[in-house]
Amino acid sequence: MAGPQQEAAGPRPTSRDVARVAGVSQATVSLVLGDKWRGRVAEPTAERVRAAARELGYRPNIAARNLRLGRTRTALLVVPALTNEFFARVYTGAARVAARHGFGVVLYPSPDGVGPARDPFDSARASLDGVLASSMASEALATIRGDELPLVMLDSDPAGSRGATTVNLDIADGIRQVTEHLLGLGHRRVLHLAADVDSWTFVVRARALAAALDGTGTSVRTVAAPLSVESARTVAETALTAPGPRPTAIVCDDDFLAAGACKAARRLGLRVPEDLSVTGFDDLTLATAVEPELTTVRLPAEEFGERGMASLLAVLDGHTPGTETLPVHLVPRGSTGPAPSGS
Repeated sequence: MAGPQQEAAGPRPTSRDVARVAGVSQATVSLVLGDKWRGRVAEPTAERVRAAARELGYRPNIAARNLRLGRTRTALLVVPALTNEFFARVYTGAARVAARHGFGVVLYPSPDGVGPARDPFDSARASLDGVLASSMASEALATIRGDELPLVMLDSDPAGSRGATTVNLDIADGIRQVTEHLLGLGHRRVLHLAADVDSWTFVVRARALAAALDGTGTSVRTVAAPLSVESARTVAETALTAPGPRPTAIVCDDDFLAAGACKAARRLGLRVPEDLSVTGFDDLTLATAVEPELTTVRLPAEEFGERGMASLLAVLDGHTPGTETLPVHLVPRGSTGPAPSGS
């Protein structure tokens, strides 16, 4: 029996060899290994082809196939910033699905977190097959003319996405879960620490909070802060020392803002959660690094990236996926508790 080294030194196996071992035509091999077999080749036959390819050590000639198809097999992922853990997880999920289909993923971050970045391509249309873009970095699409390519938008208003397929998170339901949690703990004075970012996803948070608190006898005040811990601390300190009854709970648009709110509370001598409850959004690693740990809404970031890339690949195959919305859920931790007595 030939060992691995002897096999490696022999002739490179071809699709004809795979077809012979699997007992099928070369056309069937092409369909299966090109991931075009569904609805055209039976599952047992497809598995037989894959098994034959593994046995022979067959690898398709990607360069030749790309030239034949007129594709680069490259997708662009447009995100606000690589330093944000959420978008790093989105990339992980997107790249995992892309790799299974022989695609590469190029990251395109905005240098200041939002807004346009320098175009890294002479011609996006010549360099890319399609684009997966976060609504928080949608301005970058104009820079690279990415909206002229097959496009899937993440966390974006379906009505304003230029007809692109959208994959969303159920942000409104996440806020509803937060408000039900706080109302159940007796809170009726709420401060909304909003992200000072002009993006649909944060507009949804504000609208959902107002809707969830409507008719509950709860007062809510909104202040905005840039997405950083220190900015949030400064804004929260000012809001907590403003004239009038102090809020008993702060609903934050993300975990960084919530961490800043907790720092503000400590500087003012307030205990979390005995004097002030704080909630976040995202469930980043930061949420369990602070003390007390944050009550927050967990977003399935990797699955989000996976679904987004799967939708883009479907678009590239000529399909029109519908809008997809992924569920989110509240993770109660130590930063929330009953409203202070007498509040």
